[in-house]
Amino acid sequence: MASRPLHREIGAQAGGDAPRLPEMRAQAVPWREMTDNASITEWDALAQWAASPNPFFESWFLLPALEAFDPAGRVRLLRVTADGNLAGLIPIARETRYYRHKLPQWCGWTHANCFLGAPLVARGLERPFWRALFAWADDHARGALFLHLGAMPLDGALHEALGVVLAEQRRAAALVHREERALLRSALSPDAYLEQALTGKKRKELRRQHNRLSELGELRFERRDDAQGIDQWIEAFLRLEAAGWKGKAGSALAAQADTSALFERALSGAAQRGRLERLTLSLNGAPIAMLANFITPPGAFSFKTAFDEDYARFSPGVLLQRENLALLEREGIEWCDSCASAGHPMIDHFWRERRAIGRISIAIGGGVRRSVFRAIAWAETRGNKGNIA
Repeated sequence: MASRPLHREIGAQAGGDAPRLPEMRAQAVPWREMTDNASITEWDALAQWAASPNPFFESWFLLPALEAFDPAGRVRLLRVTADGNLAGLIPIARETRYYRHKLPQWCGWTHANCFLGAPLVARGLERPFWRALFAWADDHARGALFLHLGAMPLDGALHEALGVVLAEQRRAAALVHREERALLRSALSPDAYLEQALTGKKRKELRRQHNRLSELGELRFERRDDAQGIDQWIEAFLRLEAAGWKGKAGSALAAQADTSALFERALSGAAQRGRLERLTLSLNGAPIAMLANFITPPGAFSFKTAFDEDYARFSPGVLLQRENLALLEREGIEWCDSCASAGHPMIDHFWRERRAIGRISIAIGGGVRRSVFRAIAWAETRGNKGNIA
């Protein structure tokens, strides 16, 4: 296993020679083979150079998720190397069911707290990555009828390269689901963005709520991107979330040992790598709204938020989101993905841009298998705008 990270531009050789395509190799390995220090170092280096940032597939998030949700080791990490250097990575699993149907397939592995399924791919190697992944899937199709990739971004260099490779290989593919979620991306200042996003009446109401809340005691806002006090912050967040409706519904992170452990380990790992920004609005020293952002230049991801429902009439979560608009001026950050469901009742009115996310199914294997896939894809999309190649 190579330990030298991919830190250089791939293509041009020294002395101005013609570009040379690197030797690409795809291999699916048990995820526990990627837990040693050398592998994690290589993995973290790849994340820094990813064409499409995805914190949920970085080592500090994905390994705790696998330990929590895949203790049997069913999931594989598909590694794509370029001249022996790690150039791409995606977790995959062979599933016997396709949502409600008994249709075996290879799929990109995700879970309920993973909000993006884009593989980590070194910039400039997007097309070679897809070619290597498809070649591997063709050779290892076995009983799988197709390859399914969920929560994929439908824009950017990675998606563009996917379309190019599908077309050049005449490989059938179908966009079987598409949705748009709130995105923060603007050249405006935070104040100007707020003025554009919210009506004057709503901005006045936010100022009134802030003033009324301040009358109850010392109201303080804190933003941190270091690891100091991270354990206490995590504990406070879990307690705050569990005290609200999620706790009553049994869906709070602290309600299950596995989700609690994932949150604790992922946030600690992100903080240690400078990939976490945490925001806190406190009243008399007690947090009443908290927010965790993952910082993955050139983008960011709003991972989890919680607020004290005893102060709901003051909209502490919205007040915290007003402070979160500072991301617009953060150096190296061009956008922030809300990770929220489509049509979210709060953030959709606050963040006006949108990010398209979709589920894509792709033909693999030989001619008979691909014919079966075309029938499945047509049945799922009913022949309407399904093909993306």
